[in-house]
Amino acid sequence: MPEWRLTRLKGEFCVTWDDRAADGAAIRRRYRLDTQDRREAEARAAARYAELTRPAGKTVKALWEGYKRDKDGKAVLQTMVHTWKALEPVFGHLEGDQIGTEDCRSYTKMRREAGRSDGAIHTELGHLRMILLWAKGMKLIADAPAIERPSKPEPKDRYLTRAEVLRLMDGAKVPHIRLAILLMISTGARSGAALDLTWDRVDFDRGIIRLRNPFDQTARKARATVPMNDSLKEALQAAHRGRLSPYVIEWAGSKVGSIKKGIAAAAKAAKLADVTPHVLRHSAAVWLVEDGHTFEEVAQFLGHSDVRVTYKVYARYSPTHLRKLANSLDLGK
Repeated sequence: MPEWRLTRLKGEFCVTWDDRAADGAAIRRRYRLDTQDRREAEARAAARYAELTRPAGKTVKALWEGYKRDKDGKAVLQTMVHTWKALEPVFGHLEGDQIGTEDCRSYTKMRREAGRSDGAIHTELGHLRMILLWAKGMKLIADAPAIERPSKPEPKDRYLTRAEVLRLMDGAKVPHIRLAILLMISTGARSGAALDLTWDRVDFDRGIIRLRNPFDQTARKARATVPMNDSLKEALQAAHRGRLSPYVIEWAGSKVGSIKKGIAAAAKAAKLADVTPHVLRHSAAVWLVEDGHTFEEVAQFLGHSDVRVTYKVYARYSPTHLRKLANSLDLGK
């Protein structure tokens, strides 16, 4: 929840916090506490803040506004803002604790007819579920109804070989896409981390890259500190000499917002199917495991906070995974 603070207005204490208007603009909220005594103001501030920020009503739209305020600064909101555009017309006017199975099924049918995949619908309804569970935890609704979702599809197992990555780089017609491909495959970075990377976190002397920005207070998935290989270091040094902005991946002196279209264009030119920015991170992980590195090392390189996640997703790519068990079933023995 955004932190409130005590401020003064004409001698009186106020509870003050930063908020966002309906159009996303940053605004400051300030309300008098009717006292000039600091200790008394501190005692009143928390309750006053909770009262003022409590959602007005139990509709899903009201609960969403409260959820946004509570989770301000969390990275998940960036995605949820987009899913809310689909959810609001259907669920926004409904009472949060009155949503039924038929509401969910109707939504699924409507979204399928609009061409959305079951994976996207699963995510959208999952975000609705998150809002309702939050509302229950905040005692804004008595209970969070079950949200029926289509089954989550099996994750795509698409990854690129080294030869395919070289073809992809050859297919990139602009330098910043080529550099982004090399950066992501060499570090296992997510596209967001690659696009956020600034030159002050590229240490040529020590040969390391700090993917995490220490000044970014947004709650994000972990970003690791990783060493540079020789090919990446050479490419980054060349880019550094011609830099026009603080960002490693730049276009015409400005930060690049997305590389999805650039990757798609490079993939089309290279005649490669199903290539997205995330496929590069996935490919890097597969290569590391195939080369026999331990799951602990791979987890650290990728920035996974729990090695069990690394093992669950990538164990099948290890050349030694379950090999002894298979040998035990060899009829030739």
